[in-house]
Amino acid sequence: MTKAARNSAEPQGCTNLQLRQLMRRVAQLYDAELGKAGLKTTQFSLLTAVEKLGPVQPGALARTLGLQASTLTRNLKPLVASGLLELGPGADGRSRLVAITEAGLARRHEAKRRWKTAQLALNGVLGVERVVALHALIQESLALLAPVPMEEETDAL
Repeated sequence: MTKAARNSAEPQGCTNLQLRQLMRRVAQLYDAELGKAGLKTTQFSLLTAVEKLGPVQPGALARTLGLQASTLTRNLKPLVASGLLELGPGADGRSRLVAITEAGLARRHEAKRRWKTAQLALNGVLGVERVVALHALIQESLALLAPVPMEEETDAL
């Protein structure tokens, strides 16, 4: 194999940089659409997870979303302040539960329509076959990479 042929089969540039650039562009598309519903993509993901899980302890929510407890706490604050989520008492005096409010359900419903619009737009730009292949590559890569250790979790928030 010639040196030129060998080099063309090797990755060019920084994989991390390329993934971050792709993520920024994809996030811009989704953020622009979800912004019409008054949410960021991270907020939509949180509302969706809390709706799906029901009242949930913050530690379990962080694990489900692959977030550190401090990141989850920071991301919950604006949703709680705006009345879309609420923090209530858990099973004992030290634990808490995160629950979606009626206002949160309504906002999530509106945002889901916006998310679908963004998803279809991305499919239109990249092509459905490329998006399916991208999903498969992402899932395969995630399975191959070791999980990142999380900071100590707490359900007390």
